[in-house]
Amino acid sequence: MSEINQKICNYIAKEWIQKSKSNRSFAIDHNIDEKTVRKILLEDGYEIPLLTLSRICEAKEMKLSTFFKILNI
Repeated sequence: MSEINQKICNYIAKEWIQKSKSNRSFAIDHNIDEKTVRKILLEDGYEIPLLTLSRICEAKEMKLSTFFKILNI
């Protein structure tokens, strides 16, 4: 997996998913499948599609550009 994908997934996992009530609630609140949440949490990593990242950011009321600035990408 690319370093960028790893950085994205690690941030989402640590800052958002682990702080949510459950994987299921995070999935529902962010308009993604619970299976996708589990993939993001994998240590091996996950090549997150732009659409998925966009849905997560939209639910957080955050622009993609802001998300990438937070990660210094």
